[in-house]
Amino acid sequence: MYWQVQLFINTKFVSLLAPLSVLNTRKKSSVTKLNKNSKIFKTIIKAIEDKKGEKIISLDLRKIPEAVADFFIVCEASNTTQIKAISDYVEHLVKEVCDDLPYKHEGKQALQWVLIDYVNIVVHIMHPEARKFYRLEEMWSDADTQGHDQE
Repeated sequence: MYWQVQLFINTKFVSLLAPLSVLNTRKKSSVTKLNKNSKIFKTIIKAIEDKKGEKIISLDLRKIPEAVADFFIVCEASNTTQIKAISDYVEHLVKEVCDDLPYKHEGKQALQWVLIDYVNIVVHIMHPEARKFYRLEEMWSDADTQGHDQE
């Protein structure tokens, strides 16, 4: 009896998957659509560049099992006024373009290291001394790193 039920379930399962074989023959689009995370990523980079953030890098953490996010975006600013301007503009532009708010942000009181957490993407806006001291790039040296500074 059990064997007959199992066979019936397996037969039904296989017959349900048969239409999916059509996916192998369909024409694939050459246009790449932006998903939500890549749109947020590009918007953050643009916001930092617009406010003259320096030494902008992204760390791709997707291949690191212990990572808390998919990407870190790290930049620095030479003074607290610029750190505040960059962090405020990142949040403003992501809200305007992507209609998304950060899950959390930290460091807006001291303005030495502001962290903006969009869950899969975490932005670090740091004073040069803080960046030198904490060395995030070295801590996550297994990650693929990409520079984003404008020439």
